[in-house]
Amino acid sequence: MQLILASSNKGKVREFMQMCEKEIVPYDTVVPPFEIVEDGTTFAQNALIKARAVYERTGEESIVVADDSGISVPVLGGRPGIYSARFAGESATDKENLAQLVEELKALGISKTAAYYTASIAIVSRFGEYAVHGWMYGDVIDTPRGENGFGYDPIFIPEGYSQTIGELDEEIKSMISHRAKAFALAKPIVQMLTNKARSDQ
Repeated sequence: MQLILASSNKGKVREFMQMCEKEIVPYDTVVPPFEIVEDGTTFAQNALIKARAVYERTGEESIVVADDSGISVPVLGGRPGIYSARFAGESATDKENLAQLVEELKALGISKTAAYYTASIAIVSRFGEYAVHGWMYGDVIDTPRGENGFGYDPIFIPEGYSQTIGELDEEIKSMISHRAKAFALAKPIVQMLTNKARSDQ
């Protein structure tokens, strides 16, 4: 039973390998890359869309894992939410998305406000579908600080800290992040499915 990640992002592959403590391969090493239209209205729906699409092409001898994540700012009506990766436009860079969020905060005269990150991890196999979530709560500020992390990390201060994720050590982020929390819930599911596949052989 092959463990496949519905992403070609090397950073994500590395993170998932550490989480699962076993080999996981990017889907484009198994099948040719293809476009996946993420038209869900929630993080879980989009993660499941990605996992299902890859599973349909890789077959029953695979367990496919996918994730979808983003940041939500209540004062902005929950935006950018599921549109976090394209907040400033379909082809926007991380810096452009961050700048768009900062611009919207400044337009409201807000220098600091509550926000939270969400991560949903979906797992699809012949034994069924699963989706788990992890959250990280804190505040966003209108001035980026720090060079670590990516996305909106330079403006996000997690609860209990005075530094942004962009300033905190990677080790701390790996313990408190929304993705780490979702990983912790996904790991036993992947293990259970792997064991089930072995017992079926």
